[in-house]
Amino acid sequence: MQSFYRVRPGDTVDQIAKRWNIPIKTLIAANRLRPPYTLQPGQQLSMPPGINRYRVQTGDSVYRLAQYFGVSVAAIAQANTLEPPYILRVDQLLTIPMGVPYYVVQPGDTLLDIAERYHVMTGGQPNTEKIQQVNHLSANKITEGMHLIIPYAPIGDAGAIAYTSNQGGQFDIWLLDLRTGENRQMTTALADSFSEPVWSPDSSKIAFVGKDAILYVIYVTSGLIAGIDQLTEGGDFKLAWSPDGSRLAYSARGIITLYNTTTHDAESIDEPGATDVNWFPDGEALLFQALDTAGASQLYRYKLDGTEKRQITHNTLGPFHDVALSPDGRFVLYTSPGASVSLIYTIELSSGNVIDIKGGPLAKNYYPTWSPDSNQIAFSSTIYQDRGYFSQLRTVGKQGGDERIWAISNCYSTPVTWSPDGKKIAYLSGCEEQQYANEIWAIDQSHPAPIQLLAGATVMSLQWSTTTEMELTKKEYTKD
Repeated sequence: MQSFYRVRPGDTVDQIAKRWNIPIKTLIAANRLRPPYTLQPGQQLSMPPGINRYRVQTGDSVYRLAQYFGVSVAAIAQANTLEPPYILRVDQLLTIPMGVPYYVVQPGDTLLDIAERYHVMTGGQPNTEKIQQVNHLSANKITEGMHLIIPYAPIGDAGAIAYTSNQGGQFDIWLLDLRTGENRQMTTALADSFSEPVWSPDSSKIAFVGKDAILYVIYVTSGLIAGIDQLTEGGDFKLAWSPDGSRLAYSARGIITLYNTTTHDAESIDEPGATDVNWFPDGEALLFQALDTAGASQLYRYKLDGTEKRQITHNTLGPFHDVALSPDGRFVLYTSPGASVSLIYTIELSSGNVIDIKGGPLAKNYYPTWSPDSNQIAFSSTIYQDRGYFSQLRTVGKQGGDERIWAISNCYSTPVTWSPDGKKIAYLSGCEEQQYANEIWAIDQSHPAPIQLLAGATVMSLQWSTTTEMELTKKEYTKD
């Protein structure tokens, strides 16, 4: 549900955004503000997720913080279970409410106005029924002073997001239908916390590695599930579909396997130590990582007819991570050197040029993912470790330009995934006070107001379907 801040005299959009480190364009979009973005005292602003933690400094008091952030003393005290006289300790970490969890109806308001203003939209149309539903309104009539919960509505896009969750009691693969907001459980006790769903190019199949490192393929329309292979525990679980969606490439036991999910035949390529297998878009060659004769990690291009194996990199440092070939086959991205420090690099294959992506201020950049048109990379970047777990959802051009911050997640890092048209990005949040995320959010680059798609279920990974033309299985589903 959306949270609302009441504007005080002297407040500006820039000031409010800076208090909670919200990208200013996100705050503007969430409230459909128009230039010159003048605010009126008493105006209610929907607050996108921001940095709602504050570490107490010398001289701070609850009253002083309430004045600075523009929220009540009672709200801060309640959020932190403080008792009078509200004594604070230096370095104490406080939660600062960004507002109240309801909107106060103003003279002249209608449900239609409220839905349009605060982006309660499905398929580009105001979803007043959603507001009525969560507020138990029997009609669309509202009165001045009424407190309304303002929900997020299903975005109404075609397609689905596959995600790993234990909401059924055990980890499984689930589908979120973006047109209706319905959730469908696709497996029963087959996945694990590390499972990552990978869609085939036509969105007809989902591959994942589940319990006991068993590789499965879900046939989405029928709901049938096939066990393909058992991989090595703790090994490389990267899966890659061929461009035509017929074969699945993966590495295990010193070989690269190409498994045909139609004929159920398998072809083996002897490449000891190979990891991070990717397909080139022509379907005739693979990219993978392996050790050279000196024991250094390198990237190689291998033609499936066996006529060529070419070393692409001349690396003298540690192994590559998150290796991903761009959809057009012209660039490769990877991260290095490891988890505590993670920098993003791209390689232009035609020239061999290595490009250093700047990324976030702490050099902790995770889950880089290519846009469908190969022009952008989305990733999460850890920030403000002194205030808890937070990360920024960022995008950057393939050669390092036009880096932008779109949204804030309260997770240390979050996987990201692009919509098939490359206009939207989905990510995880809801890690506050717990280890794992329990929310899925999406943001549209043309209207960057974060929209919550799912809440209340532990989510480990997610991937948007690769196409919008798909038929979902008729299995039982649950509503969000």
